Amino acid sequence: MKQSKLFTKTRKEAPKDEVSQNAQLLLRAGFIHKEMAGVYSYLPLGLRVFNKIVEVIREEMNCIGGQELHFAALQDPELWKKTDRWSDEKVDVWFKSELSAGGEVGLGWTHEEVATMIMRDHVSSYRDLPFYAYQFQTKFRNELRAKSGLMRTREFVMKDLYSFSRTEEEHQAFYEKCAEAYAKIFDRVGLSHVTYRTFASGGAFSKYSHEFQTVCDSGEDTIYVAPEKRIAVNKEVLEDSVLKDLGLLREELLERKAIEVGNIFSLGTRFSDALGLTFKDESGADVPVIMGSYGIGPGRLMATVAEIYSDEKGILWPRAIAPFQIHLVEVSAQNSETKAWAEELYKKLTAAGIEVLYDDRDLRAGEKFVDADLIGIPYRVVVSDRNLAERKIEILDRAKNETVMSTEEAVFALMQEEGNHV
Repeated sequence: MKQSKLFTKTRKEAPKDEVSQNAQLLLRAGFIHKEMAGVYSYLPLGLRVFNKIVEVIREEMNCIGGQELHFAALQDPELWKKTDRWSDEKVDVWFKSELSAGGEVGLGWTHEEVATMIMRDHVSSYRDLPFYAYQFQTKFRNELRAKSGLMRTREFVMKDLYSFSRTEEEHQAFYEKCAEAYAKIFDRVGLSHVTYRTFASGGAFSKYSHEFQTVCDSGEDTIYVAPEKRIAVNKEVLEDSVLKDLGLLREELLERKAIEVGNIFSLGTRFSDALGLTFKDESGADVPVIMGSYGIGPGRLMATVAEIYSDEKGILWPRAIAPFQIHLVEVSAQNSETKAWAEELYKKLTAAGIEVLYDDRDLRAGEKFVDADLIGIPYRVVVSDRNLAERKIEILDRAKNETVMSTEEAVFALMQEEGNHV
């Protein structure tokens, strides 16, 4: 992609009503566009990052046997009344509307009911289970106070997976497998070192649910971390009985602010009982299906990475989810030979399958470098008049903030080495 053709615009200042770091950076760098409070559009740079996060999640869900589908966003009130989740007194985040032909309709904020009803048409025998269905679906939640950029929005994409198992043992085995898959996701996007499996309330269905919390000063949650054991406890369940159950001592826990980047819940038979989802076991008896739900928001994950991987200059994207791998910057005083060299290198890199954003704009070097810092592509390769004679290029590793003078061949070698580490 040539930057002169890229649909984006950087800003020196973020909108005054945005106080969170992720929103300020993503808006200033041209990754997202704010439509209204809690509603954002993804521009080309942002969509590239978003789609890479989605693909990481998709690969890990497929690895544990998940099958991707796509549920409807419009919801029938009658279905939700059966589980007692239609009333605004019970659920206060609904967006509801009137149909022209009469009657109400809702915009889905989660999909347990829909998933359960679809399974009713596909499950009859123990041979049909277990089954794991997931989707990437736009959710709508009427948040009273949408805030913190992409952290808490009224419209967002969620990866929600629903598990359907025959026995509690079968459910628990998958529950742990999904927890392991989540750990791999956070590792791949660069958050494993600050993300903890966190014990939270399990509600009526199990003793505990688990959140995945990323330690960050701007987080809305308070957790208590046991760094050596790589686990944490949500403040809401920090009680002596819980600590005893987990083998933790209060004095070994560190209080931290954190961002919830994922969660997993055991649902028991709550929805299968309400909606009549059963299967015939080997003896021919009707048995309710045991369910679980597992969520990650790609947009929230993107925002969390922007919070963690940034400095006073801009974002520093981890390579796995960066919009491009190389930011090629041409710096010349209208020197046609330097421009031709940069163009040639751009064509070579793209022909080799390397993702390159080529800054071919007619701007001063300082302006280009400020934009490059803000956008945060992992490697910056600078072709300039100054180094034309020796055909040397500058390679800046943004994460390490180290610059070396090298050759074109070194760029290809670096990309090959980095590819081997993915």
